[in-house]
Amino acid sequence: MLHMVDSAAPPGGSAPGGPGRLRVIDVRRAVVVGWVIVTRVLRALAAEVVLYGWRHRLEVLRRPRRSGGAGVEDQVLWRQLATAGSAGLVDGFVALGPTYVKLGQLMASAPGVFPAPLATACQRCLDAVPPFPGEQARRTVEEDLGRPATALFQSFDDEALASASIAQVHACVLVDGRSAVVKVQRPGIARLMMSDLRIAAMLARMAEHVEAARRLNPTGMIDDLFEVTVAELDFVLEARHQQAFRDNIGAFGDNEHVTAPEVYHDLCGPRVLCMERLFGVPVDEFDELRRRQVDGELLMRRGLKVGLEAVCVHGPFHADTHAGNIWVLDDGRTAFLDFGITGLLPEPWRAMVRDLFRTFMIDDDWARVVRNYKRLGVLRDDIGSDEDVGKLLRAATEPVLDAQARSIDLAELFGTQLELARQMGVQAPRELMLVAKQLFYFERYMKELAPGYALARDLYLVKNIWPAEAAARAAELGVTFPD
Repeated sequence: MLHMVDSAAPPGGSAPGGPGRLRVIDVRRAVVVGWVIVTRVLRALAAEVVLYGWRHRLEVLRRPRRSGGAGVEDQVLWRQLATAGSAGLVDGFVALGPTYVKLGQLMASAPGVFPAPLATACQRCLDAVPPFPGEQARRTVEEDLGRPATALFQSFDDEALASASIAQVHACVLVDGRSAVVKVQRPGIARLMMSDLRIAAMLARMAEHVEAARRLNPTGMIDDLFEVTVAELDFVLEARHQQAFRDNIGAFGDNEHVTAPEVYHDLCGPRVLCMERLFGVPVDEFDELRRRQVDGELLMRRGLKVGLEAVCVHGPFHADTHAGNIWVLDDGRTAFLDFGITGLLPEPWRAMVRDLFRTFMIDDDWARVVRNYKRLGVLRDDIGSDEDVGKLLRAATEPVLDAQARSIDLAELFGTQLELARQMGVQAPRELMLVAKQLFYFERYMKELAPGYALARDLYLVKNIWPAEAAARAAELGVTFPD
């Protein structure tokens, strides 16, 4: 249980240093208390009570006296204010509970959309939720599966391996001796999150009256959060998507270096998902991967190839590839974990993505890209000939495509497509933003693990999507593909 804190005066009182120093500004306190007030009022209207507390000592900022040339000083101060305010907002998310932590995760996953200090602070939301008691997890398993845990497993560990906003994971051993894990939904989480989302929708509608907030489209953000939450609460759907993704990895007879956990369907229920246990480290443990002498570029290429095939060919793709969900296993394979958030592009948009990569990597046919955009309504038919507009697109895009991973911003390129669609009044599918989101994640990993890698020119990624064309282009360039 979180505890109330007296907010009458900031820690430390007035700023020391005599005349010329302003009173201490405790930004984190101000932001979190603001969240407390707003949310307490709204939840009171919903007949709920919220208690808040503090896990850490609040950050204190002091502003020195202004001088004639204080421009740089002011910039530093405002960066500090932004950092402290963002940290305070995340404190508020954590105090408010899983729904707001999920909102923080959404912000963390789109650093190109939200201000950098806020997106960075929200990274804490990826692992900010404490576990619930193991006996509650065991009880949920038994209720869903209709048998005592002692009959279902050789052993079940009451201490959680990992805890997230909607569920937590427990180690277990199946009756046949196989190591497994059980993902168990938090008790009462569906009711709580639906209530919170109604409150968040009310806040979003209020925020739409403020120009600066309106540019972030808070109502659309909450709509997306609602869709994501409903899908994540459906463990039957998650099990089906995970199994489909796993089966599709080997659809072309390759990709043996990439996997996803096998689902044990007879041990799954509405709030319980049992699967194979895998052993490894998250992909962002860069020092450990270097110690293991992992080939970072090959690791990235294999993972991206499987991801792109899922987007362009198979259908369901993993839409939450933060480092906790991409592991390098002890046997060297790459594993995709946690399929609570998946995407499925409508076929016309899937064809557009396929043709984009075909243009990037194989034939440089930008007129075809323009035709796709016109068909989808992203560009007007009267904007110009396909060839002329294609030349403009090529000129604007090629510097990005030829960049190496240290400076590449392919995710921003996809974001540009979304913005172009928005300006033309076309509702691009939410899943296209999910594709861009995964590129944001992978670009971060590439900058550390494969800084010389030019993703957008790697024919290996499309060898199964455009097999004949990729093979011919690879032969022309003298390129060979890895296993």
